[in-house]
Amino acid sequence: MKNISSLLLIIIIICLSSVSSAAAQEEELLLRLSRDFGYGGFNNDIQGLFTMKVSGPEDLTRVVFFIDTNAIGEVATSPFNLQFTTDDYAFGLHNLHAIGYSSSGKEYYSNVISCNFVTASEGTRAGLRIAVPMLAIVFGAMLLSFIIPILTGRGKNKKFPLGAERNYRFGGGICSKCKRPFALPLFSMNLGLSKLANCPYCGKWSVVRIQSIQKLRAAEYEELEWGKAEVPEESKEEKLRKELDDSKYQD
Repeated sequence: MKNISSLLLIIIIICLSSVSSAAAQEEELLLRLSRDFGYGGFNNDIQGLFTMKVSGPEDLTRVVFFIDTNAIGEVATSPFNLQFTTDDYAFGLHNLHAIGYSSSGKEYYSNVISCNFVTASEGTRAGLRIAVPMLAIVFGAMLLSFIIPILTGRGKNKKFPLGAERNYRFGGGICSKCKRPFALPLFSMNLGLSKLANCPYCGKWSVVRIQSIQKLRAAEYEELEWGKAEVPEESKEEKLRKELDDSKYQD
């Protein structure tokens, strides 16, 4: 019996500790940093215009924002946000934090965000180090979208049967020139919901919107209607002439 009582006491203590811990976490200030204009990249390097944002207890009445040990501003109304420019402070490593005050007089301390304030030229160079490889990837994809159809022999393919069902493994589109549906190649420049692609039927390059499988199947069906329209209906004279020709071979 004594062992059971001890076990229950331990369980109660653990539960109370968990509740206290959760309550403490809810009361803490959460400090976040957002970039408004400038550079914010790797190694916590930042340059430009940024905003410190604080969220915390419901009874929070004011927040004082700090860079290192220096208070840079106070906000007494929600939302508790403060904007600053890195160029107004010495370049190098800085610690950002905030202290909040509740209506009951309690103080709350936020987490600390460490940032390295860099010069505008350093921020530009760092931004270029990120942008240049991305641009190289984009232009490389564009180059592949032109070269691969040539190397693989993709070109005009007007002999493909009208209305034939295609395999749209990597998506499909409808040519803006000839209005025929076709499967989009894997290596083609992606423009969000569209791709730069070469139509295998008319051979024209265009920005093709990626279509749903339902619209692609409907376009295939429309091709069948085109095929029927291309076959002219026989006139009465032609039918009569055909019947006369056929009668020659009848006994």
